[in-house]
Parts: sequence; C-alpha cells; structure tokens
Amino acid sequence: YITSLGVMFFINLILVASLNLVLGYAGQISLCHGALFGLGAYISGVLSARYGLTPALGMLIAVAGTAFAALLIALPTLRLRGHYLAMGTLGFNAILSVLFVELVPITGGPNGLSGIAPFRLFGFELDTPTRFYPLAWFAGFLTMFLILNLVSSRNGRALRAVAGSEIAAGALGIDAFRLKVATFAFSAGLAGLAGALYAHFNMFASPETFSFFTSVLLVVMVALGGWGTFWGPFLGALLFTAAPELLRQVHDAELFLFGLCMILVLLYF
Repeated sequence: YITSLGVMFFINLILVASLNLVLGYAGQISLCHGALFGLGAYISGVLSARYGLTPALGMLIAVAGTAFAALLIALPTLRLRGHYLAMGTLGFNAILSVLFVELVPITGGPNGLSGIAPFRLFGFELDTPTRFYPLAWFAGFLTMFLILNLVSSRNGRALRAVAGSEIAAGALGIDAFRLKVATFAFSAGLAGLAGALYAHFNMFASPETFSFFTSVLLVVMVALGGWGTFWGPFLGALLFTAAPELLRQVHDAELFLFGLCMILVLLYF
C-alpha cells in the first residue's frame, strides 16, 4: 500500500510540475490539465488494450498525441487572457470529458477501459507496485531534471519575463505568444506521460478520474505547493497524493473540504 502511494506520488509530481510550468512560470491559467492527463492515459491504454501495441510505444504516442492536441487548442485559446483563457481551457476539458464517456467502443464509456497491459522491462512485467516504483521514480526524476534545465535556460528566463509583463517582454524582442504555445504543448506532453504511467500502473482507466474536479484540484495543489518555484510541486504532489487517502473516511465531505481549500487559496495565497 505504501509503495503504491509512492508510485502515485511520482505520477502526481509529474502532473503538478507540468502544470506549474504553465501557471507558475508562464503565468497562464489552465483548467484542462486533468483532461490532458486523461487523454494521455486513454491514448496509451486504447493502443494497448484494443490494438496490442507495447506500453512503451503507446506511451511515446500518448506524449506526442497529447502535446499535439494541446498545440491545436493553444493556438486560439492562448490569444485570450485572464478569465477568458480559463474559460477556453475549461471548454476543452468539458469536450474531452464527454468524449471519454461517449466513445464507448473505444474508451469503454462510463465503465472504463480495462485490459491495459503492464510495462515490460528485461522480460519482467511491472505489474506490482514494487516492480513499477523504479520506473515511476525515474520518470519523476527525469521530468524535474528537464524542468530545472528549462527554467534555468534563456527560454526559462524569457518565460518568467512574459509572466511578469508581456508588453515589456515583447519590447525586449521576446515572442510571447510562441513561447506560451510551446510551453503549453510541452506541459501537456508531460501530462500525457503521467497519464500513460497511470493507465499502465492501474491497468484500468475511468472517465471520472479525469474530470473537471481533477483539473481544479491540480490548480489548488500548484498554489498550495507554491507556484513558480522548483520545489513547490513536491509539496503539491505530496498533498495531492495524501489528502484523498486521509479524507476517505469522510466520503461526501471530501469535495466540500477541497472546495473550501480552493476558496482559501484564492483569497489568501
């Protein structure tokens, strides 16, 4: 049980850290990260369960496919700002949530997608938390290493400049729109990676896991961890992993308590 929570921590770390790129470093509000997480899970899961592709190949396609889908939605929506941008990404979340449920022959519909194969490494199936843990750790480490190098680079400094003031960044010769689109697509690719890992770890995917509530909860966790900081996602992922487990005993009050946390974050953080 503890090992499985450890696996979920690293998957959540990838999710929270990727959203932190958009929210914290680029200063753009995204309410579709839960759906992008689900898109990665379903692409890799469907390719495995329906078409027999290996999980490794399915994961690569999921990362590329999620990044491409985000690129298409970013081109129109990232021309918007503030609440309008939030509503645009929310619409994308709603579209994917409906597709996950309605495309029954492909996704399994409300009953979820089963029959997803586990990863295989050197002839061993990673079908237990103990076997899967090193892969999750490596994926989390690689993600944070890439993000650290990105934010420390010239593009990372340009990204923080755009978050501070697009007008000032443009005056310095920074193509703010292009940088925001590239960051959004890269962030979505990481969310797709987290989704693929989630699907092949649980060997099952359900639409309710990738609902709008997940997107909102991820925003809350980025804020609680501290957006725009490298170490913030670690705290956010820890809360994102531990809080649902601690609140299982209160059942229906879980959504109420998370909603209260979100209000407090918006008011005081």
